[in-house]
Amino acid sequence: MVNTTLPKILITGATGQVGTKTIDFLLSNKDIEIIAAVRSLEKAAYFTAKGIATVILDFDDESTHLPAFAGIDRILIITGYTVDMLRQSKALIDNAKKAAIQHVVHLGACGRDDTTVAHWAWHQFIERYIEWSGFSYTHLRPESFMQNVLSYGGKKAIENGVINAYVADARMSWVDIDDVAQVAALALAHPELHAGQTYRLGYDAITFDEMAALMTSIIGKPFHYEPLSPEVFLQSMIDSGAEMAYMSCVYDHWKRYAAGTIPGADDTFDNFYEITGKQPTKWADFIEKHKTELEY
Repeated sequence: MVNTTLPKILITGATGQVGTKTIDFLLSNKDIEIIAAVRSLEKAAYFTAKGIATVILDFDDESTHLPAFAGIDRILIITGYTVDMLRQSKALIDNAKKAAIQHVVHLGACGRDDTTVAHWAWHQFIERYIEWSGFSYTHLRPESFMQNVLSYGGKKAIENGVINAYVADARMSWVDIDDVAQVAALALAHPELHAGQTYRLGYDAITFDEMAALMTSIIGKPFHYEPLSPEVFLQSMIDSGAEMAYMSCVYDHWKRYAAGTIPGADDTFDNFYEITGKQPTKWADFIEKHKTELEY
């Protein structure tokens, strides 16, 4: 008798931007089964309406881990923006091993292997723990998300053509979330092709002044960049009640971008076509695709 059981792929962070897009890329693949991890039945309704199975998984409640992992073959791990990501990731990985999950795709952060940017390094510790635990793995290290110029921290990032950022005149490397999700989906669907790989994902390096000029040219209205002090970011995080162990690291990395002291801040890569067979999104493509959102 032929075994017709399909590999089961669990998507954590399923309601976030990368998780949702990864599911979208996987939906047409009939050789796998997708399961979305959610924290509540209310969150499950969106996926149930699309015919996607769900399980309840709370990173902070370890009693939910093994039931959620039952029968799972592959997992996408996406944690949130707090220092708890370290504890949460370790618990997830430990329980994934108990559940005999085979392949782990981990969404990490920017940076070269020798980075000293704190929250980037935390993700690299998680990468090493995944490897040490004996999993087949694919590590994803996206550079700054292009979508951050549409909204950041739940707020619109550009108002009336004025772009604000905390990095002075730094040239930064960027990636479209859609491209990150496409690589994640392929690594989950075809672990035999992507196991053991660390994919750095950044395909266009640009300053905010250059970004403003591109937007002006493509949209036909004036855009300009007004840099803000990283202190403005720090105070806004304090005022909003954000988790400051993590956000203090983000504040520090804005200062380092502005000072030009992050090695490889503008690193870009030529791996996207090899991974996907497609060309990556560049800034001109992204602006064209999001003209409606950028209009004012």
